Amino acid sequence: MSNKCDICGKGPVAGNNVSHSHKKTRRRWQPNLQTVRALQPNGSKKKMKVCTRCLRSNKVQKAI
Repeated sequence: MSNKCDICGKGPVAGNNVSHSHKKTRRRWQPNLQTVRALQPNGSKKKMKVCTRCLRSNKVQKAI
């Protein structure tokens, strides 16, 4: 199960946790993905994992 947006391809980003003593440990930031039923261009409906930015900017038309 991939953790990527089906529209824009946004995925996890890696970086460091930095403590007060400046000790670094690796961490990942996950995208805010929502599972929605979206309309396809041919009129069918499909479940997709979509980031909230794509939902907010109307790149996805939700099926009712």
